[in-house]
Amino acid sequence: MTEPAALRALVHQGPVVRLRLAHVAGSSPRAAGASMYVGAAGQLGTIGGGQLEYMALDQARALLASGGLAARMDVPLGPEIGQCCGGRVQVELTRLTDPEAELVALETIRQTHPHVLIFGAGHIGRALARAVQPLPCAARLIDSRAAELALAADLPQTLTALPESELRAAPAGSAFIILTHDHALDFLLGAEALARHDAAYCGMIGSATKAARFARFCREQGLNPGPLHCPMGRKTASKEPGVIAAMIVAELWAALESRQSRAHMPAR
Repeated sequence: MTEPAALRALVHQGPVVRLRLAHVAGSSPRAAGASMYVGAAGQLGTIGGGQLEYMALDQARALLASGGLAARMDVPLGPEIGQCCGGRVQVELTRLTDPEAELVALETIRQTHPHVLIFGAGHIGRALARAVQPLPCAARLIDSRAAELALAADLPQTLTALPESELRAAPAGSAFIILTHDHALDFLLGAEALARHDAAYCGMIGSATKAARFARFCREQGLNPGPLHCPMGRKTASKEPGVIAAMIVAELWAALESRQSRAHMPAR
């Protein structure tokens, strides 16, 4: 999903055209509603890549050059264009004459996606926040240390001395990832997350030893530590922040998809 901040930066550099899959029939690399943005300074997002996107980019640049306001493409995704999806798509191209309205709409859509609160803006927290950004999530980095957040100035973030208040205010179905600089704070936030009973995912950085200590702490508080993932993510020998973040994101997304699937199951 295109971040509002990224689109704002693009529109500040000149006119922008939005490309949107208005209709999809049969097999397509992306679903109807998928959008991307093209400006003189670059592009954001994707409508599926391949020859389809290449052709649409050409049309968008032509629209920018001509000063036109809108265009439409009807594209068969077959051998005629060198793709083998087998479906057919209609692409709407629209010049953004009111970029601010588009930014508001993007932010509204973003807020309907699962909220992912990342507590701790250290090296792994920052890598994780960047790894989550391309996903359809409303991710936010939370810390009490201004210096650490300054290293992630391009990411949605909250500077607060009371991170637990952010956790309490998060909507139902949020995901909480806890990797602060303080084990005691980790335990506090972990207990707060479990006490809500409505998290889509709750994870804490740490070893098996830390997990055992947290389990004892939870039982003393009358909480079930079972839903907490600690250690988080698939096991890896790597200590690279980017690799660790990738392992955590895979686990996080599986949990979010599972919750979404359960939400759409018919009631019995």
